[in-house]
Amino acid sequence: MNKFFSPGNLITIGGATLALIGLTAYFTNATNLSVPTFFYGVPIFLIGLSLKTTEVPPAKQIKPNINLNEIKKKGPDELKKLVKDVTRWRYGQSCQLESSLKVLKLWDIDSPPQLTEIEELTSNGEYGIRMRFTMGGVSLERWQEKKDRLGRFFSKGLNAEFFCPSNSEIDLILLPQENEEGIKKNE
Repeated sequence: MNKFFSPGNLITIGGATLALIGLTAYFTNATNLSVPTFFYGVPIFLIGLSLKTTEVPPAKQIKPNINLNEIKKKGPDELKKLVKDVTRWRYGQSCQLESSLKVLKLWDIDSPPQLTEIEELTSNGEYGIRMRFTMGGVSLERWQEKKDRLGRFFSKGLNAEFFCPSNSEIDLILLPQENEEGIKKNE
């Protein structure tokens, strides 16, 4: 998703354009155009600026090289909603999944974990996701303490696995659990 086309940017540019047209019209004695465009443009511009200060960009979505439509139909609806939720612009939060991280006690107010990318995956014909976070002020040990809860939190019957691609990043992989007989639990 192009970061230039965020709603905050579009509103800011629209308001600035209206205000500029209003000022230009005022100085060229086009009073019918100057008053409404300037008095509507300045507040719209300020609203856009306020949106920009609280803007959280969407997580980068890694597209799989296979078609997942059939596999996604069998997968948990919660995971599909999660992918849709984190790939849109957010306002008034510190990061994507802020409320979930707070409930899971994986939150640091000074340096919260940031969701940077999400990928839809398949394993043994089952649908799952991988989320990459920059850890911020939350240690790897705290993430590992919450491993069992993370599997249950986003949807029942999921298993959480971790992978650390670097010292400051962690991949959370959520895939359906298997019981002893190799049968998926969420079926």
